[in-house]
Amino acid sequence: MHSVSAHGATIPALGFGTFRMSGPDVLRMVPAVLRQGYRHIDTAQIYGNEAEVGEGIAASGIARGEVFLTTKVWVENYRREAFLRSVDESLRKLRTDYVDLLLLHWPHEAVPLAEQIGTLNEVRATGKARHIGVSNFSTALMAQAVALSDAPIVTNQVEYHPYLDQSAVLAAAREAGISLTAYYAMADGKVFGDAVLREIAARHGRSVAQVVLRWLVQQQGVIALSKTVSEERAASNAAIFDFVLSAEEMAAIAALSRADGRLVSPAGLAPAWD
Repeated sequence: MHSVSAHGATIPALGFGTFRMSGPDVLRMVPAVLRQGYRHIDTAQIYGNEAEVGEGIAASGIARGEVFLTTKVWVENYRREAFLRSVDESLRKLRTDYVDLLLLHWPHEAVPLAEQIGTLNEVRATGKARHIGVSNFSTALMAQAVALSDAPIVTNQVEYHPYLDQSAVLAAAREAGISLTAYYAMADGKVFGDAVLREIAARHGRSVAQVVLRWLVQQQGVIALSKTVSEERAASNAAIFDFVLSAEEMAAIAALSRADGRLVSPAGLAPAWD
């Protein structure tokens, strides 16, 4: 599995995401994908499936140290004491004494960013998180987080797919040595009927999903999260490191972006997007 390096973190370039995945599906899929070769699992407190993720990793037969495990602190837990308690609860559910990456899940102005970043650093200092990062941060918020943090911010996890231009965030992340972790890569299924993507996929003898994931990981510093409840599709999604998209194909996919391409922008959480 290829990896992305950022400020001392070595992050597998393809991760398995568990957003909106039921407990039984997580219990089935996490061991399956780890046995297939995935080494990056992504969850969050708000997903409600950390316990199943932990059980799935334990059941996989893959040593904990070989799995890059990410979870995210929910906004209601951003005050220091609640933050620390919530991390301990996450670790109990995940059946581990550390996560490889701990993220702030969304910006949240009710708690000063300095307090959020300070507690994130405190958790890292205790060894309960090997690395720290943010999610759904704009370029301005990302810069503030970097300035406030003693430890390096290693990723910003954001919505990223062919219909959403994230070039500004990606450029800012690269400038700061931060990786970009892409979620919603399939644009909630919209990519599968796209004529441009289907033509590129046919040219390579690949699926549209493989082309989209390849487009993401072929970009410098970009990590892609894939999600499926099918073991067959999970195996297919992982088979993206044995072909290369041409510069023209990369550009043609990027050109699919549009002004209304953003799909995830919840009121009360979303920042002023770039």
